[in-house]
Amino acid sequence: MQASQGRNVGLGLALVSAFAFGGSGVAAKPLIEAGLDPLHVVWLRVTGAALVMLPVAWRRRDLLRRRPALLAGFGLLAVAGVQACYFAAISHIPVGVALLVEYLAPALVLGWVRFVQRRPVTRAARVGVVLAVGGLACVVEVWSGLRFDMLGLALALAAACCQVGYFVLSDQGSDEADAPDPMGVIAYGLLIGSVVLTVVARPWGMDWSVLTGQADMDGTQVPAVLLLGWIVLVATVLAYVTGVVSVRKLSPQVAGVVACLEAVVATVLAWVLIGERLSAPQIVGGSVVLIGAFIAQSSTPRAPSGVVAGGDVPAPGSELPTAPSNSSAARGETVHVRAEPHV
Repeated sequence: MQASQGRNVGLGLALVSAFAFGGSGVAAKPLIEAGLDPLHVVWLRVTGAALVMLPVAWRRRDLLRRRPALLAGFGLLAVAGVQACYFAAISHIPVGVALLVEYLAPALVLGWVRFVQRRPVTRAARVGVVLAVGGLACVVEVWSGLRFDMLGLALALAAACCQVGYFVLSDQGSDEADAPDPMGVIAYGLLIGSVVLTVVARPWGMDWSVLTGQADMDGTQVPAVLLLGWIVLVATVLAYVTGVVSVRKLSPQVAGVVACLEAVVATVLAWVLIGERLSAPQIVGGSVVLIGAFIAQSSTPRAPSGVVAGGDVPAPGSELPTAPSNSSAARGETVHVRAEPHV
């Protein structure tokens, strides 16, 4: 009974995380259109969230000594890389399209497992990859000569590649008794990402007056600072915290499957709130991308010799299990040192 209640709580938290992550793009795009550079919006998001998580970082400061490489990689790829590429992408292409392209990450993770780690993957996983790529072709309408901005598409693909790094880094140390605390990894990832983005975005040149004005959401004027507050507190802090706790209460696979709702939530919100309507082929293609990602990340890889079939308890000296399933995020997306996310 207690286990069932814990699972229900975990499922609820995973849903909250997916919805919170899914709302980042629709809040960020009006700020970008109001005059803020995409990198400045990313810097505001990551720095604001880092300040909120600063007490957590202080309590977990031993991680700086124990896992400096992990924290640096997580900050560079899982935070700065994913967020910067995704926010830059939505300044060129629709929010839903950018997020759907980013959801190729589970398929790319399988490529990492197969060709870099040289581990076999299941037939179902390969089918998922084919479906995801085919769905992407529909999303970008290849028969129309790639109607979408090529730079925006490239940036969205770059965000997907950064998410691959996010998944791989999230799996580091998962088989160790003193595995890094996920909250500490998130906190320091945000702090390191903020430092990196400060150098890249150069916020001292930002038009701060935009934050004191209004931003347009499909004809409705909304205070810019309210949108920023949503991005920092809801789409970043709340999304990460609820996602991490949900992974603890659910299996990584279940939490990752629920996180796939982020793409659906982002697309629907973009349609309703900022008027980004997709064509019928794009909607079908987006659905196929999600189905492909679902199959790809839900299929259990063939365990190498010495590893338990479920992949949860690696044998001493064996390879680590494949990087866990997706979640956003990062644009955001959830992270557990033994799991996955949203970017």
